[in-house]
Amino acid sequence: MSGRDADDVILLEGVQVPAALGVTAAERRMRRPVRIDLEIGRSLAAAGRSDRIGDTIDYGEIYRVVEEVASGQEHRLVEALGERVAQALLEGFAIDWVEISVRKPKPIAGVLDHTGVRLLRRRNG
Repeated sequence: MSGRDADDVILLEGVQVPAALGVTAAERRMRRPVRIDLEIGRSLAAAGRSDRIGDTIDYGEIYRVVEEVASGQEHRLVEALGERVAQALLEGFAIDWVEISVRKPKPIAGVLDHTGVRLLRRRNG
């Protein structure tokens, strides 16, 4: 967890959502799936003690935000999609930081499995 403030981490790995992603308009219209992995920093001690959803973050809500950002607007670059998802999560949930990996499967037919980025964003203040 190099440089992160919280010791506890919520994981959502292998999230697959359709995205309007690509440099060309034709590519964005195709709305191909992207794969997203999230590590979210937040203390989980209260939830561990209480065993109540109200003391943590509803993972379904996180998924819905990711899906809404990915498919609800156009993104030319995986960098932009990652930044927008990270900002939406930081603004919408009581979290300390988020690390997001965005992968675009088969961007170039027959040449590579995926391209992508990994971003780490912290809450300001």
